[in-house]
Amino acid sequence: MTPNFNLLYVADVERSSQFYNQLFGANPVEQSPGFALYVLPGGLKFGLWKKDNVEPAATPAGGFELGLPVQSDAEVDRIAGEWQDRGIAILQVPTTMDFGRTFTAADPDGHRLRVFSPANQP
Repeated sequence: MTPNFNLLYVADVERSSQFYNQLFGANPVEQSPGFALYVLPGGLKFGLWKKDNVEPAATPAGGFELGLPVQSDAEVDRIAGEWQDRGIAILQVPTTMDFGRTFTAADPDGHRLRVFSPANQP
């Protein structure tokens, strides 16, 4: 098995899809009031599912981050500034950690988005 489909449970599919439309620079390939599906370059499927409609009912789970790799430390800093200017909640300002330069933000439902530039890029 190779995981290639991520689902986030959201309060408002329309609000969340507007957020991810800007983040991904793409629109969903399928959308209804209770669900939106993106197919991203590389084939990853990314879905937004209205949490009130999830069966079996969704329960709070442990932490989860959507990792968004970029090419350089400067890009990490630039994106963090752009997102802050757009009013996106920044949970961790740009910092250098063992794995590279990174910052963490939150989507409208509080899901964590980690943008990072790996320390050991080829």
